[in-house]
Amino acid sequence: MGRPEDTRHDAVSNHKQPTGVTYDTRWAGDLRSGILCSAVVLGLLLLIDWGAGSFAAPRATLWVALALLLFLVLYPARVTAGEGWLAARGLVRERRVRTDALVSVRCLGGVSQRLRLRDTSGRRLDINPQVLLNNPELWHRFAKDAHESAARGHLTCGETALRRISAQIDRETALTVFKASGLD
Repeated sequence: MGRPEDTRHDAVSNHKQPTGVTYDTRWAGDLRSGILCSAVVLGLLLLIDWGAGSFAAPRATLWVALALLLFLVLYPARVTAGEGWLAARGLVRERRVRTDALVSVRCLGGVSQRLRLRDTSGRRLDINPQVLLNNPELWHRFAKDAHESAARGHLTCGETALRRISAQIDRETALTVFKASGLD
């Protein structure tokens, strides 16, 4: 017969993550990095202002606003996936697409690479493909549903993008295995 504390601990730990839902495991670290970068920039700006002898309340307010703006730019979306869906939660709202009813998957280039997903309902979601590379469980959940969508005939554009991301994930996985085994 277990103690009451054991039952409570199990209930609390089971409540944290619903079954079947996969999270971005690096989100917390990315959030800490964004906070740290913003704080360092704020500290440097205030230190330079103070060292130059031009420190004043209006300028300090400007530097705080600039650091806050930097944090808003660096804030990472929290990506989660479950059976048939993928979601990205930003500061203000969450965007979600049905991955088992995808119509298109596109890789958008530029300064920061994005993966644009669109489902049969017209909902769109842009995520960083690095999130899928860093989280094999997220990739597995997404790839399984995307292949199901393609098998149903929904996915009309994007099978090439999926193959390219899959190949990149396979390459990085192989490199990780080689490094871990000392064969690099």
